[in-house]
Amino acid sequence: MDALLITGPPASGKSTLARAAASRLRAALLDQDVLTSALTAVIGDLVGTHDLDDPRLASVTRDARYDAVLATAEDNLRAGLPVVLVAPFTAERADPAAWDKVRDRLTAAGGRPALVWLWLPADELVRRLRSRGAARDGGKLADPATFATDGLLRPPVVEHIVVDATADTEQQLDDIFSARP
Repeated sequence: MDALLITGPPASGKSTLARAAASRLRAALLDQDVLTSALTAVIGDLVGTHDLDDPRLASVTRDARYDAVLATAEDNLRAGLPVVLVAPFTAERADPAAWDKVRDRLTAAGGRPALVWLWLPADELVRRLRSRGAARDGGKLADPATFATDGLLRPPVVEHIVVDATADTEQQLDDIFSARP
């Protein structure tokens, strides 16, 4: 059983790559934004922001959002389906103990987790954020130089597969599946 966790900065192509990987694996696609956005929007209305990076929203939703994605992944793995998870996994890629918890949960459910890191240069990140024009990126683009260098582009400190986010999707898939045992 496979459990691919796709991570990277905003606008790096996580969702696009995850859809293609899920199709190739015939896996359940579990995108954190899709699974949790309706409830996150309700909470955003209550706390007065829809910026997921705003501490007023992040502090009350982060743990629940990740738990929803991971619990859904566990259910799919136990049903015999591979999974592809899409989320920033910011804490999990920066803290080995946080990654161990996620890895152990998915392994206990029958998965073989692999973290996939979409890498791209800072100037390309800023270009993509501007190009997609999403309201949720407004805060990031207010000071793009700081945003693009605040650690967001640092690779995971845990074991991971590096994928060039500027490559085409087929090349990215080849990079992932050639790295997997």
